Amino acid sequence: MNKTTFKIKILSDKFGELLNEVFIDETQFKIFLDMIHGCLELENDLRFFNGRTFLINIPFRFLSDSIIVTGTQEIDMMDQVKSKIESLITN
Repeated sequence: MNKTTFKIKILSDKFGELLNEVFIDETQFKIFLDMIHGCLELENDLRFFNGRTFLINIPFRFLSDSIIVTGTQEIDMMDQVKSKIESLITN
């Protein structure tokens, strides 16, 4: 069974890696990309807080100078389970 993951990286010359996130849900990924695109188009700071564990604040001046890279990757879920089982057995 394969699962597609969606990745986004924001890289800055000055600060290095500003964001490196992986999404399992394609809809959440699309919403996040739309938010970043909106910030770039409207010249707003990128600000997001999910209410618990994820907070980001990138001022527009740094966001607009950054490189933004997205991509997808196929993950074989059976390989993940096998490697987890093997690590439990060897320990």
